[in-house]
Amino acid sequence: MTAVLLLASAPAFAVNPGEQLPDPAQEARARALGTELRCMVCQNQSIDDSDAPLAKDLRLLVRERVKAGDSDTQVIEFLTERYGEFVLLRPRFRGETLLLWLFAPAVLGVGVFGYLFWAFRSRKRAAAGEGLSEAERERLDALLSANDEQTAARAKS
Repeated sequence: MTAVLLLASAPAFAVNPGEQLPDPAQEARARALGTELRCMVCQNQSIDDSDAPLAKDLRLLVRERVKAGDSDTQVIEFLTERYGEFVLLRPRFRGETLLLWLFAPAVLGVGVFGYLFWAFRSRKRAAAGEGLSEAERERLDALLSANDEQTAARAKS
């Protein structure tokens, strides 16, 4: 049943035939560009993955620009001038996006450093052996002796 549902829904994920370019090389370029551009409605999907009407319009616009002979860079520049940097799924590395690019690695680095610091201190404490006080040592010896006596008594019986 699941297989039938998956096969029946497969056409829903296909690009509309009216959107495809006749030249396979141009179509491949348009698809590659479509995976780099954000759907402004869905925001977490590329225009190639989205079914939103705006995504369809953007796919058609990309194909028009590719068909007109624009390079990939020219198509992306055209769309970023029109819609802003937000249209890019992977923002460019610039002064405004520096924090966006460096925040995640910085947090990861701080986390790794914190873990290593904690692990080193834990090992150091364990190696130093925060030993027992004299009273605790006497109590432990008494308990171990009592246990030895009970074990010996059980062995005899």
